[in-house]
Amino acid sequence: MTLTLESIPGSSGYLDLFPDRRMSYFSNMYVLGLTVIAGIGGLLFGYDTGVISGALLYIKDDFEAVNQSSFLQETIVSMALVGAIVGAASGGWINDAYGRKKATLLADVVFTAGAIIMAAAPDPYVLILGRVLVGLGVGIASVTAPVYIAEASPSEVRGGLVSTNLPGTWRWMLGVSAVPAIIQFVLMLFMPESPRWLFMKSDKEKAILVLSKIYDIARLEDEIDHLSAAAEEELRKKKTVRYLDVFKSKEIRLAFLAGAGLQAFQQFTGINTVMYYSPTIVQMAGFQSNQLALLLSLAVAGTNAVGTIVGIYLIDHFGRKKLALSSLAGVIISLVLLSWAFISGSSASSSGVYGWIAVIGLALYIAFFAPGMGPVPWTLNSEVYPEQYRGICGGMSATVNWISNLIVAQTFLTVAELVGTGATFLILAGIAVLAVVFVILFVPETQGLTFLEVEQMWKERAWGSSLNTESLLEHGNSS
Repeated sequence: MTLTLESIPGSSGYLDLFPDRRMSYFSNMYVLGLTVIAGIGGLLFGYDTGVISGALLYIKDDFEAVNQSSFLQETIVSMALVGAIVGAASGGWINDAYGRKKATLLADVVFTAGAIIMAAAPDPYVLILGRVLVGLGVGIASVTAPVYIAEASPSEVRGGLVSTNLPGTWRWMLGVSAVPAIIQFVLMLFMPESPRWLFMKSDKEKAILVLSKIYDIARLEDEIDHLSAAAEEELRKKKTVRYLDVFKSKEIRLAFLAGAGLQAFQQFTGINTVMYYSPTIVQMAGFQSNQLALLLSLAVAGTNAVGTIVGIYLIDHFGRKKLALSSLAGVIISLVLLSWAFISGSSASSSGVYGWIAVIGLALYIAFFAPGMGPVPWTLNSEVYPEQYRGICGGMSATVNWISNLIVAQTFLTVAELVGTGATFLILAGIAVLAVVFVILFVPETQGLTFLEVEQMWKERAWGSSLNTESLLEHGNSS
């Protein structure tokens, strides 16, 4: 059997030849169920991010030390990110060594332990310990879920599926976050391992059993041949991949630059500043009531949910690169509007109108960010690396994301106090402009491509177009 770019299962050429084998999001409920269960990992981070912003208002009421210190407030938020950095850095190795399923189960156990500690915290410092554990779980999940879903998904829908993340009030808000982790742990026990990982571990029988539940008989044989050829090639060149190896190969360096760069810009354009501190920002805009600030921030979070659903559709129809660029354009406009509202409001006799403009700016920011720069970095990082580098590069890239997240979360309130909230948002707008340039220059379009096609694309980018489909033909001939 000979495989070419046009005949590889899942490639655009293959699906043009066999349009009846094209799959949609809802054509296979097994794949959809697998995606939803694995995607709870994204919900863990999304819920924690949203809830800590509101809980912080009540934590300040319970602990005077927190109320008096912006640094302690930033620390409570950002220590989850310290844990996430460690979790993401180790998550790639855990995924490659023990599989995507066991990594997910481990993440759930650690996250649940952290949520229980947070809910029972007698002081800010025990609360911070719980935040670290929650972060560890989230960090491992952030590496695992996108890869697991991508490896089990047909390429034509891969992007959308990967995109699918009172007294004592704050204790309930933080403690209840254990519920989705417990649910995922139980359901994950009944889920299979990634078929691609099983192939790479020479467990072909189990892999075929999983694939038979994803594809119909007409496409199943082609998918098995494709994975067999890829597995043979990976085993032929298999070696223990170390962190430094990522930077020795030109094509892997380019892939990592695109993946890690997108992750960094996702954070430095301010998304988690908005999510962590949206109630605080609303109070800065002149709404002093905890309840009203929380209500308005929930409206912002609702916009985020709607935007994410829109992104799930657009990412496989509009493309990753176009979606990122259009998203960043809206983000820049929204940040400039936010900056203007805060600067104008601070000098006006009445800041009421500007307060509402700031809230509208926050909502617009989320509306533009959520469909594009929210899912695109994670989707791209789940599909741009060769198999033997996927775990380690995914972990390194996620670590870049969490470190960037930590820097922004740990400095936002301090910078806002030093230069003003309006100027801070203007700085973020400038970074978003740099992100546009970066995406244009370094990020490729991977919509609808198989993993093999993506690998070939990086070789051509690194060494020129003279490297055509020869390597793909070698894969086919070996089978």
